[in-house]
Amino acid sequence: MLDRRPSHDDLVDHLVRSTALQRGEAVRVVLDVLACFDETTEEFVRRRHRELQSGGAVNAEIFERIAAELPHRAVAPPQLSLRQLRRIVYG
Repeated sequence: MLDRRPSHDDLVDHLVRSTALQRGEAVRVVLDVLACFDETTEEFVRRRHRELQSGGAVNAEIFERIAAELPHRAVAPPQLSLRQLRRIVYG
């Protein structure tokens, strides 16, 4: 069976040449970055809510912070209200 995933060898090679990363580490970095870019808005909101809540933040500040972070994502979603963010987390 053919592997249809795009190869990122050129990026991995660049990271190995330009940093102290070993090839395996560079591959993991590239895969982590790609996974971050693949995360949907809903997945991001749920993940950040869990992270901030586990750090002791309360919902009022959590949703404000998430709303402030969303426009800075690689592909920014449309602006979401605090109510829409709550609905993503709690349904």
